[in-house]
Parts: sequence; structure tokens; C-alpha cells
Amino acid sequence: MKVIFLQDVEKIGKKYEIKEVKTGFARNLLIPKGLAKPVTKEILAWVEKQKEVEEKKAEEGLKNFQVLASSLDGLEVMIQVKIGDKEQLFESINPQKISEKLKEMGFNIKKNQIELTQPIEGVGEYPLKIKLDHNLEVEIKVIVIEEK
Repeated sequence: MKVIFLQDVEKIGKKYEIKEVKTGFARNLLIPKGLAKPVTKEILAWVEKQKEVEEKKAEEGLKNFQVLASSLDGLEVMIQVKIGDKEQLFESINPQKISEKLKEMGFNIKKNQIELTQPIEGVGEYPLKIKLDHNLEVEIKVIVIEEK
């Protein structure tokens, strides 16, 4: 039986892919769970419309992320922390703290988007990368200064 997948099914088919599958598998699993539908002219027309809608959404998303990337690129983020006698920080700067500071500045960046191999443990300037959707990457500078 020929079916068109409505979503990705691991090791079987990808979304909007047309594939020949065993009839029992399609009738007992794929169709009842809403994972696929039998191929008809109406379904093919519907799928084409859905692809167009998703393409437009993807293009809009890309434009939004490009605007975000251009506003983030080269940004300097100042973080004030308490410092001990020997210039050591009382608390290290991790992606969570950087993410919170970026949210305060109006950027919605998750901590897992921030590339920081190890926490920052000293005063100074630290360049780091932020990975955005659509394979966009920007570099910001985190400046750690003493809280007065």
C-alpha cells in the first residue's frame, strides 16, 4: 500500500515522503496513529499546500534569525561579580548566567546555545560563540568586572 507520511517515522520514512509499506502495517499502525495517510489526489494536493506553507514559515524564521544574529554579533555583555582578595571570583560565570544577562538585555538565548567549554573564573574579556537556528553563529564578548 502506498502511503504518505505526515511526520517523521524513525527508520521508516520522513515527513511528506511517499513510500510503499505493507498493508497491515499501514492499516494497523501508521494510519490509526495519524503518522501516514493512503495516497490519493486530494492528499497529494494538500501536501503540496502544506509544503508551501512550511517553506514560507522557514523563510520568515530565517529572516528573523538573521536580524537577531546581526543585532547580537559583536555585542559586549558586562557581568559584575564579587571578587576576593586574590582577584578570584566568588562565583564562576557559566552559560546559565550569560543567558540570564542576555535575557535582561532583551535577547532570548538559551544556555545550550552558548558555547563555553569551561566556566569563566576570572576578571577580563572572553569572546564566545552563540549558535542560533538555521546554522547561524555569532560571536559576542563577555566582560567580567568587579562589582562595586
